[in-house]
Amino acid sequence: MRRIILSTESGADLPSDLAEKYDIQVVPMHIIIDGKDYLDGSLPVQDIYDYYERTKKIPSTTSTNAHEYQAFFSSIRENSPDCIIVHIGYTSKASSSFQNAVIAAKEFEDLFLIDALNVTGGLASIVLYAAKVLEKEPGIEPARLVEKIEAIVPKSRLAFIPGSLDFLKAGGRVSNMASLIGALLKIKPCIELKDGKLMSTKKYRGKMSGASEKLLRDYLNEFNIDREQLYFIYSIGLDERIKQRMDEVAKENGFQNIRWIQAGGMISTHSGAGGFGIAGLEQ
Repeated sequence: MRRIILSTESGADLPSDLAEKYDIQVVPMHIIIDGKDYLDGSLPVQDIYDYYERTKKIPSTTSTNAHEYQAFFSSIRENSPDCIIVHIGYTSKASSSFQNAVIAAKEFEDLFLIDALNVTGGLASIVLYAAKVLEKEPGIEPARLVEKIEAIVPKSRLAFIPGSLDFLKAGGRVSNMASLIGALLKIKPCIELKDGKLMSTKKYRGKMSGASEKLLRDYLNEFNIDREQLYFIYSIGLDERIKQRMDEVAKENGFQNIRWIQAGGMISTHSGAGGFGIAGLEQ
C-alpha cells in the first residue's frame, strides 16, 4: 500500500502540532519588508506589526514560486520515494501560488492538486478534514480521497473581521473594498470567501467585543456548520476576554471541539493586529 502525504501552504495557518500529528508538509509563502524577502514562518508576526508602528508601512507578500514548489515536492519524494502527494492549495483567486504549483507538478507523477478556494482557517479546515479521512481510512484510493476533498471544498466557510482597515486596504485583495471607503472609522467589515474571492459582506459597528459576537451568531445562522469541529482564527492583539466569550457561545451552540488558530505572517500582513475569524465545514 503506497503512502499518501498531504501538503499545503503556510497561508493555511495550520497549527504546528497538527501538521506534525498528521505529517502534513507545509511550503512557505513570502513576506517582503523593505525589499528583504522573509519566508513565512521565519519572521515573528509581532515584527510585522512593530515595523508598521515604526514606519506606517505595511509589508507586502508574494506567493510560493514554481521553483520552490519543485524543490518542495522533490524533497517529499526523496524522503518517501514511493509516496502519492495530495496538495491542497491556497485559493487561486487571491494568489498565484496555486498556478505555480500547477507548473511545478508537470514534472511529477502521482501528484494531485486541489484548489481549496480558501485561506487561513478555511483552508486549514479542508486540510484537516483530509487528514482525518486518511487517519480513518489509511487504505483509501488516492482518487477517492481527492474526490472527498473536492466535495468538501465548497462546504468550507470562512468569515473574519480584520484588526486593521489600513492593512486591509493596503493588501488590495478584497474585491469590493472600495465600497467601504469613506465610512471606515466606525465600521468593522466582515470579510468572507465567496467562490474563492475575499469579499466584504456585512458591516458591524462598535467595539470588537460586540462585533465578534454578532459575527459568530450571524455565521451560525447563515451556515449549517458541522458541530463536530469549529475553528476560531485570531491575530496577535485580540482581547482574551473576546476569546473566552467566543468559546462560551460556541459551546452554547453545541460545538464539541473548538480550536483556536493564530494567523501567521502571510494572513496577518493583510488583516492587521487584533483580528478575529471563524471557519468550519457545512454539513
